[in-house]
Amino acid sequence: MTVRSSTRRGRWVSAMALGALLAYGIWWYFGSSEAAAPSYRSAPLERGDVVVTVSATGSLTALSTVDIGSQVSGQVLEVNADFNDHVLKDQVIARIDPANFQARVTQARADLASAQAGLQEAQANLRNAEADYTRKTELVARQLVSRSELDVSLAARDQARARVSSARASIQQRQAALANAELDLTYTEIRAPVDGVVLLRQVEPGQTVAASFQTPVLFQIAEDLKKMQIELSVDESDVGQIRQGQPVEFGVDAFPGRQFRGNVRQVRLAATNTQNVITYPVVIDVSNADLSLLPGMTANAAIEVAKKRDVWRVPNAALRFKPAAAAESQNSRRPRIDPQRIVATMALSAVQREAFDADAAAAAERMAQRRAQGGGRPAGGDGVSAGRPGPEQIAQRILAGYGSFRDTLSPEQRQAFDQAVVEQLSARWVDLWTEADPEPTPIRVQVGISDATHTEVIGEELAEGLTIITGVQRQRG
Repeated sequence: MTVRSSTRRGRWVSAMALGALLAYGIWWYFGSSEAAAPSYRSAPLERGDVVVTVSATGSLTALSTVDIGSQVSGQVLEVNADFNDHVLKDQVIARIDPANFQARVTQARADLASAQAGLQEAQANLRNAEADYTRKTELVARQLVSRSELDVSLAARDQARARVSSARASIQQRQAALANAELDLTYTEIRAPVDGVVLLRQVEPGQTVAASFQTPVLFQIAEDLKKMQIELSVDESDVGQIRQGQPVEFGVDAFPGRQFRGNVRQVRLAATNTQNVITYPVVIDVSNADLSLLPGMTANAAIEVAKKRDVWRVPNAALRFKPAAAAESQNSRRPRIDPQRIVATMALSAVQREAFDADAAAAAERMAQRRAQGGGRPAGGDGVSAGRPGPEQIAQRILAGYGSFRDTLSPEQRQAFDQAVVEQLSARWVDLWTEADPEPTPIRVQVGISDATHTEVIGEELAEGLTIITGVQRQRG
């Protein structure tokens, strides 16, 4: 009886110990996992360039491509230019059989000679008619001939004069016919209208050219391939950012490791609708000094629409991160605009600087009075709440307060100052998070331009050495 009790007691103690050990293991596993602080991915705050680009594709073409045809019909006797040949202006690149046109020239010259002989005959008849009329006039005066004979002589003289005019007109007509025949004869020699390179040849010796209804294209010549252009198709959502003179980088499949450069020359207004997608042609000027680029190549281009050099920038992921248990930032209101930061980038004269300091002091005094009287929050709040003016209305008030300073600026300086004020008021503000003990700490910053990897940030708390959280490390288990 005693042995059984001891055995049962031992089993019960073992079961209790095993249960306690299991409970401790469960508590250790789940409790320690919950208590463990999350591990963050981070990146250092750095200074660098941020470049905003618009991507588009297009084809390389020569600045000027000339289609050369024939203005006369006939059989081609010679072809003196081939693909890729360099030709000079007025160089004969093909000939059409001139026999028929030479015969027309000969016929026209004979017709002209005949007309000139007819003129000489008409002039001789005119001289005889005028002499006869003069004699009849004297005889009528002496009453030796009748008046009717004088009238007949007068009519003969007038007819002779008309025949001379007709002969002269016939000569002009024959001269025009001869000039036309000679011109057609010159057209049998097809000449290059410009210096350039033959891109296309569509004629062979012995071929018959028919130019009666439509001028056939025999050659295509590209003028000066050292200067080319790209016609890009840019989406309507991006075309508003493109301006003349903006730099462009592009690549072609023929040279995968090489980047070429150009500049925007023109944004054309002729929109193209392809399956309800609207695009606009943008023309890029390209230098091709080494002739490596060829007409027809497909160019993948990036147009630089904005660039900031040596600014604070963070990875784009940092703007999307927010701790799971983070409350709304206490500094949720947008900071006031900083005119000092705007004018720091402007080259002001002493008079302009004095006017700015006076207006800035007056603005600070008005702000202090407003705060003392318990007025609303200062200009530069987060958007438009009920009864509050928006950024545009606030910008107008601020600019009015700096009226004396703005009167001293040139039109270009005034436009830059006004635009900077509006941009500051309309800017987006976010919290960046830095690792701190025990919880991440937010830093309120203004967001600038953004490219594919980084975003410009502006803030008074930004400094060298800050580490910005970009995400949470995934737990492996």
